[in-house]
Amino acid sequence: MDWQDMFFQDNKPTPEQIKAFINSPLWDNLNNALTSTYDVEPKLEYSKCSMQRGWNVKYKKRGKSLCTLYPQEGSFKALVIVNESNRVEVDLFINTCCDYIKQLYNEIKFFNGSKWLMIQIDSMSTLNDTLELIKFRV
Repeated sequence: MDWQDMFFQDNKPTPEQIKAFINSPLWDNLNNALTSTYDVEPKLEYSKCSMQRGWNVKYKKRGKSLCTLYPQEGSFKALVIVNESNRVEVDLFINTCCDYIKQLYNEIKFFNGSKWLMIQIDSMSTLNDTLELIKFRV
């Protein structure tokens, strides 16, 4: 079942429905890490963006986006933005990441001062690297 077909704009999913749809322990790991580390609460928003249309989960700290999570059946993606202002530090950190994150980071070019990394979270190493990238957002 497609996420957009299940939950139209006027049919907001509950956190329990999102968790059941994703059905991955990595979802809980990431959400728990974000809420406990940054003292933030998730906010459900509906995106009309053609690339990832539908309900997503946003985490913000002091008005600044930490990441946006996109539910998929059996998995999810995390959008993390890397700014040009901390490029040197992130470039150094990327060398310590798993191959998937390295490849993704190197394939995406800076545009208007940032890289938008849409990360498929499917392993603990990808999750850990994503959490480290989020630290650069704070």
